[in-house]
Amino acid sequence: MYRNTRFEQLLKGLSRGEFENMVSNRESDKHSKGFSSWHQLVTMMYAQLSGCRSLRELETGFNNQAAHHYHLGCREVKRTTLSDANAKRDAELFMDVCRSLMGKVNRKLRRDVNDFLYLLDSSPITLKGRGYDEWTLEDRTRNTQGVKLHLLLNSKTEVPHYFNITAANINDITDATHVEIEQGATYVFDKGYCDYNWWHEINTSDAKFVTRFKKNASLVIVKAQAIPTAAREVVLKDYIVKFKNKHPRAKHINNYEAPLRQIVIDRPDHDTPLILATNDFERSAEEIAACYKKRWGVELYFKWVKQNLKIKRYLGRSENAIRIQIATALISYLLMALHRHTYRVKSSMKELLVLVSTSLFQRPEIDQYLMKKRRNEAQDEMLQRQEVLI
Repeated sequence: MYRNTRFEQLLKGLSRGEFENMVSNRESDKHSKGFSSWHQLVTMMYAQLSGCRSLRELETGFNNQAAHHYHLGCREVKRTTLSDANAKRDAELFMDVCRSLMGKVNRKLRRDVNDFLYLLDSSPITLKGRGYDEWTLEDRTRNTQGVKLHLLLNSKTEVPHYFNITAANINDITDATHVEIEQGATYVFDKGYCDYNWWHEINTSDAKFVTRFKKNASLVIVKAQAIPTAAREVVLKDYIVKFKNKHPRAKHINNYEAPLRQIVIDRPDHDTPLILATNDFERSAEEIAACYKKRWGVELYFKWVKQNLKIKRYLGRSENAIRIQIATALISYLLMALHRHTYRVKSSMKELLVLVSTSLFQRPEIDQYLMKKRRNEAQDEMLQRQEVLI
């Protein structure tokens, strides 16, 4: 009986039927010349999980596993063919696959989550030099040349709920307007998402947000709330406030008319306190501060992804190839998260990635069978020795 390799176990998390429907809708295989979108996805995932640093290394490593190609739905790959596909095949197909998989993984993992706290942020990915300058120079900013990865991360499951890849000069708030607001959830973000009308949209969607006021925010204090004695060393102020101006600047209308909370938190390691803004009147001031502190989770996630997935060194230099590689990196992460949940793996994601990268084509079921067989043989041998001694 055939047993799945660890790589095949991971790919089981992707519905091949749904994938082919996406391919059909975008006509991605119309000019494939024998190199299908599925073949491209599998080889790019192999590059991610095995740690390939070049097309030549990918070609050699993947083609040496020819015995497994049939069960993966693939065949041998040529680096020139893969390079052309990464440059020309629409990256939106892989973005669609990633978004669909995000929905699937979050639906499975959210059963164990009661409080939906989402962390929103972006991170620049620097791309400079030959092949990159042709398309990144025009959209660069003072600090960044390359692209920007936008993420909405579930704080509890550490699984992305939304992602997008944009030019470096796209403002965070511009992309945030594409995030679908979930009723009852709490969204945590920094001052880069300061748009009162977007805050109004979150509030009217019956969701909560925790962020920071800008220094120039024009506010009117409606009420000063009592601070519990135990929290006075941390919470300096807890006000109910409203915006003073309906027209904060020319030709701009502020639709946020509902009350807000302004919470001032002491920071002993900083010269100035932390001034938080929220529409949450149920949590205590300390709980609100704790929510904002969790925002560092998305920063740590970006750091983990950049250190452990292959989005620093690329297998192509075109914008399309970059988008495909980032999308397949996130697809690989999501499939590992789903695998970890399905098989109740207790290892961390880092440990699981190491395990997967070193045993992609091993068959865990056969390994477990052989281990159990050797254990039983050792026990039988020990019993026989004991019988001889008696």
